[in-house]
Amino acid sequence: MPFAHPRVRVPLRRSPVRRDPLRKNRFAIPGAVLAVALTASLSACSLSSTTTATAPATTSGTAAASPVSSPSSAAAPRCGAVTEVLLVSHDSFGLSDELTAAFTKATGCTIKVLASGDAGELTNKLALTKASPIGDAVFGIDNTFASRAVTEGVLADYSPTLPAGASAHTLPGAAATKLTPIDYGDVCVNVDHTWFAAKGKPVPATLDDLTQPAYKDLFVTPGATTSSPGLAFLLATIGAKGDGWQAYWKALMANGTKITAGWTDAYSVDFSAGEGHGTRPIVLSYASSPPFTIPKAATEPTTKALLDTCFRQVEYAGVLAGARNPEGARALVSFLLSPAVQASIPDTMYMFPVDSTATLPTDWAKWAKVADKPFVVSPDQIAAQRDTWLRQWSEVTAK
Repeated sequence: MPFAHPRVRVPLRRSPVRRDPLRKNRFAIPGAVLAVALTASLSACSLSSTTTATAPATTSGTAAASPVSSPSSAAAPRCGAVTEVLLVSHDSFGLSDELTAAFTKATGCTIKVLASGDAGELTNKLALTKASPIGDAVFGIDNTFASRAVTEGVLADYSPTLPAGASAHTLPGAAATKLTPIDYGDVCVNVDHTWFAAKGKPVPATLDDLTQPAYKDLFVTPGATTSSPGLAFLLATIGAKGDGWQAYWKALMANGTKITAGWTDAYSVDFSAGEGHGTRPIVLSYASSPPFTIPKAATEPTTKALLDTCFRQVEYAGVLAGARNPEGARALVSFLLSPAVQASIPDTMYMFPVDSTATLPTDWAKWAKVADKPFVVSPDQIAAQRDTWLRQWSEVTAK
C-alpha cells in the first residue's frame, strides 16, 4: 500500500505518518510535571564530561526511560539575561510543543529554530558565518560533516554527561568535546518484498546482488552530490569495497541503476511501494522505513531494510563558538539528551535515540532493526577525501 514516509532530508517534506494508536498521546504530560522531570535530568546531564557504561539495548513498551548517569550536584543550566536560544538545525528537526514548553519552564530559555537545509548545507552555512555566528546552538551536523565543522572552528567546548549507550556514538579525539551525539540511523537499501513475492523472484540481500542481471533496472538511489542519504550510500560502498568502489559503481550503472536528485523522488516516485506506484522495487532509504509501510489493519510491513548494506549516520548537537547565549545553548544541548526528548525522537525525527534505555514505539521495536555491522568510514577520512570521492563518483555515474 502506498504511504507517506516522513523521513526526508532533501528536500524537506512533512507528511502524515502511521503512528501506533497506543502512543499518540504519549507526550501529553502536564507541563509542570514534565518540567520537574526535565529539571532533574538537566541537572544530571549538564556539566560533567564523564560518560556512563553501555546499558542494555533500547526497549519497547510504554515505561518511561530514566537517565542513567550519576546526578550532578550542580543546578540545572539556566538562561541569564538573554533568554532566547537560537538553534541552527537541519530541516528535519522536530520537538513537540509540550517538550518545548517544559524546557522553557525548567531553564527560563525559549527556543527559536533556524532551519538550514541538510547536514552539508548546515555545515557550510556555519563555516561561512563563523566570524558572526547566526545562532547559539546547532543540531544536525552528522558524522559525514563533523570533521569539517570541528576544523573550521565553529564550535565551542561542551561535554555533558551522556546517557547509557551514547558513548558508542561519540566522535574520536578532541572532536568529542565539540559535538554531542543525539540520535542515529542506518541508511540502507530497502526492498518491496511483496513485489518480489508477486513476481516469484528472490529478494536481494547484499550490495553485490544489486549488480547481478536478475536485478537489472530495479534499483533507484538519490545521488551522492545532491542528497545526504545518497552520500551515505556512497560511503557504504567505499567502506565495503575500499579502492574498488569505483568499479562497483560502474557495475551498478551498467545494471540499470537510476539516480535521482533526492530521497523524495527515489522513494515516493520510483519505488514500487511508494506513493507513486513506481516500477523499481529496490530503493535506498533508512532502516527505520519499514514500519511506515504497514498497511491499515495489517500487522507487518510490505518492505524491509537489507541490513548488510547500511551506513550509520549519527547526528550531533553543539554550542556555537561566539554564541550570544552560551548558557542557553548548553542548556539546550543537555535537554536534547534528557529522557523525555530521547524517547520522542522516533516519533518526531524518525531516528533512533542514542540513549539505549529509551522506549521505542512498538512498531519500531519490532520492525525497525539496525545493522549489527554497518559499513564504516572514519570522520577524518571523510573530511580528507569527500570532495575527491564526490568528483570521482560524478565522473563514474555520468558515463
